Amino acid sequence: MLKSPMIGLGTNAGRCALGRASQVLRAGLSVATAVGTVLIWATLPEALQARTADVDARPSVIGNYLAGRFARSDHEAADAAEFYQTALDLARGDPVLLEQTFQMELASGRMARAVPLAEALIAVNPRVRMAHNVLALAAFKRGDFVTSDKHLVSAAEGPIGELTSAIARAWIAEARGDHAGAMKVIDAPKQADWAQFYLTYHRGLIADYAGRPGDARKSFERVFRQDSRTLRTALAYAHSLANAGDIKTAKAVLDEHLGRQQGEGHPLTRDLRERIADGERVGLLVRGMNDGLAEVYYGLGEALAGEGGVNLGIVYLQLALFLEPKHPFALAALANTYEGLKKFEQANETYDRIPAGGPLQASIDIRRAFNLNSLDRVDEAKAILDAVAARDTSDLKPLEAVGNIMRARKRYEEAIAYYNRAIDLVEKPEKRHWAYFYSRGTCYERTKNWPKAEADLEKALELFPDQPLVLNYLGYSWVDQGINLEDGLALIEKAVALRPDDGYIVDSLGWAHYRLGDYKTAVKYLERAVELKPDDPTLNDHLGDALWRVDRQLEARFQWDQALSLKPEPEEVPKIQDKLANGLPAPTPAVQQARQPAKPKQAIVSPPRKRAQAVPKRTPAQTPTPAADPINLLFE
Repeated sequence: MLKSPMIGLGTNAGRCALGRASQVLRAGLSVATAVGTVLIWATLPEALQARTADVDARPSVIGNYLAGRFARSDHEAADAAEFYQTALDLARGDPVLLEQTFQMELASGRMARAVPLAEALIAVNPRVRMAHNVLALAAFKRGDFVTSDKHLVSAAEGPIGELTSAIARAWIAEARGDHAGAMKVIDAPKQADWAQFYLTYHRGLIADYAGRPGDARKSFERVFRQDSRTLRTALAYAHSLANAGDIKTAKAVLDEHLGRQQGEGHPLTRDLRERIADGERVGLLVRGMNDGLAEVYYGLGEALAGEGGVNLGIVYLQLALFLEPKHPFALAALANTYEGLKKFEQANETYDRIPAGGPLQASIDIRRAFNLNSLDRVDEAKAILDAVAARDTSDLKPLEAVGNIMRARKRYEEAIAYYNRAIDLVEKPEKRHWAYFYSRGTCYERTKNWPKAEADLEKALELFPDQPLVLNYLGYSWVDQGINLEDGLALIEKAVALRPDDGYIVDSLGWAHYRLGDYKTAVKYLERAVELKPDDPTLNDHLGDALWRVDRQLEARFQWDQALSLKPEPEEVPKIQDKLANGLPAPTPAVQQARQPAKPKQAIVSPPRKRAQAVPKRTPAQTPTPAADPINLLFE
């Protein structure tokens, strides 16, 4: 990062900045732009200011540096690199701009540019850890293991750097034929408990590669028992066992892993299970040194990106791809990271780099379709999903995906048609099928077909009695219609107990108390809901109504005004405006309301009910979009 020295306006640098601001103002641009120019100039190191003393060069340096910073903040690494490189050329090799340019080239995966920048950067600042990683991998690729190891020693700084260095150096030692040295390196550092998982996993991979299946089995068994849900370790363990001839245990490992997953489990797990059962020689998960070293950076990169270290995670994933450009897991993890940043075009470009065919193809296509939907290219998304469904007419997932997209876009009749097709493929509904009935039920409710909606929601609850979304939606609908009041309240209370920090579900409980006339209790829960989800207009509107009923009218108007500012549904705007102008009329409940509702009953699966043709006046504040639905498309 660039340093930010304080400069006085009486200094040469200050006068240069003021001069630049004056030029900006004379050019007819805003005062804010002029002030921004002053501030950007002020953040440049003194050495860089001195190198840009030339009046003709200075504006280009500042402009490109500013554009680079903006592109970087927007996670447009390739654009940022171009701007920084232009500024670097004009600033005659400034070391700060050199590092910024290197970081962005690396983040964009343009290693042909990153490697020479890393060499130049190490020459002026030998403590840049990531530059050493790049040069270590470049040396490894050309077979210079001694130089590679030296760079990795220099990169061992901080917890992540030390862990990366230890595992990577172990692979380098194995590449040199020194298995004992590899084990010594990987066992040497005193790492935290979380790091031991990675060390033990790679100990198993290295032992397998070295032809020591007994040692590998001990390591894999240890990490598998620690967490049998992690896909990569389950695959490595099963590959190792099958390669050693223990087919029975290999299948048992995969069965245990599948049993801990939602739905059908990961397609790669199912594919490996079938191939082993058919007697195929599946070999090892890591079959070469490039694979092994790429696994180091892929595993840590995916973990970093998933735990909030997005920028460093992207860099690690790009390093994995430097070694193995078609590494499907690294590419999938990178695409998934771009999705989290809402860079859907980049995500799809990355998915397109994964070799076509194989067990991941359907999942990749579904993710691409969701990304196209996020870009409002709905017809293209639907075409991809229809093609996936046509390739395998027994696959429910593409049908569910289209249904979810249509539901999120309020095209409920189209969504129902796709959910019907998916449900027709289910011979005997199981717990994992609850989402199909739940999703179709919400669409029926939205199209004013409450009997069918209620039947689907009750079926979803029968399949999964502890599912908070189903408990919330069905309970809320009953209470809001004034039917099955006690049972409806019980369902919502159970949902809140299962998910106490979900603002939408807490709102449902508050609104249920409001409908029952218990306004004081309603305020308690609705205030909590707004704390959890302050940017939702419906929740703020609900709280305003409840506050009005307990004679906190000034606060009620504040919440209604807040709801208007949060862009509610168009049909709600005049209703909220009327409340702001006139308040609420005296309550005229359509049902007999109990001031003290009954406590929830235990485990209601199919509660007694009165059938009603009406639909709720309001729906639960949250109807999950495709991203929130439990679709089994994960790559982890």
